[in-house]
Amino acid sequence: MNGEARRVRRRSRAVLGVPPMLILPAGLAVAFLIGPLIGLLIVAPWAELPARLATPEVFAALRLSLWCATAATVLCLLLGVPLAWILARAEFPGRRVLRALVTLPLVLPPVVGGVALLLFLGRRGLVGEHLHTWFGVSIPFTVLAVVLAEAFVAMPFLVLSVEGALRGADRRFEEAAATLGASRRLVFRRITLPSVAPGVLAGAVLCWARALGEFGATITFAGSLPGETQTMPSAVYVALQTSPDDAVVLSLLLLTVCVLVLVSLRERWTGGLR
Repeated sequence: MNGEARRVRRRSRAVLGVPPMLILPAGLAVAFLIGPLIGLLIVAPWAELPARLATPEVFAALRLSLWCATAATVLCLLLGVPLAWILARAEFPGRRVLRALVTLPLVLPPVVGGVALLLFLGRRGLVGEHLHTWFGVSIPFTVLAVVLAEAFVAMPFLVLSVEGALRGADRRFEEAAATLGASRRLVFRRITLPSVAPGVLAGAVLCWARALGEFGATITFAGSLPGETQTMPSAVYVALQTSPDDAVVLSLLLLTVCVLVLVSLRERWTGGLR
């Protein structure tokens, strides 16, 4: 009997392919990560969902979030792709330090990022003071502040993705085009950019999703003025104190967006693991 039990245990190990001691903590990790999301789906007011989505407050927050996240992504593309190219291809002193500083918003608490933006672009900030004095421009607590705050925290995702794509690209095609007389601009536009397009697209999607879900830097630098600077994450925070059902509805919207992002990038993330 004991011998049969040992054979069963050995077969189970072969089937699972993992040590039995890892199954329990791995299962607890899955329950910890997925359980709250399942709870959100269970308590969601599904019958009232269409009506709550149609409320002016929810619609305004959704529209502002989508617009600002898109604008922040465009800004990140315009600035982040050239930066990624320099980090991947250029050789200069301090490149590693620059890369570390560029990726700092990934680990920096978002609220700290909002405070830094205030000290830099606020009315009494290093640059914001001159903008207000010379041109009468005040950035904090405006839609522009929302876009800048989201771009600040989201750009590193784009830079890292594009830099990785540039480092993995086969440079022999670029060298062959250069030997045939193609200019650097033509090589970049016709060869380099198309070859790293999947990385640019993946980075843009991640950047957009991160911008859409940004809360700390946005509420610190832009505030949460309903209909003006209140994005979906800040609307969730406010609704949680006044109307929990609205908070659940907005959370479901953000959850849906995150799932769509994962689905759109599944080939890039899992293709090399098979």
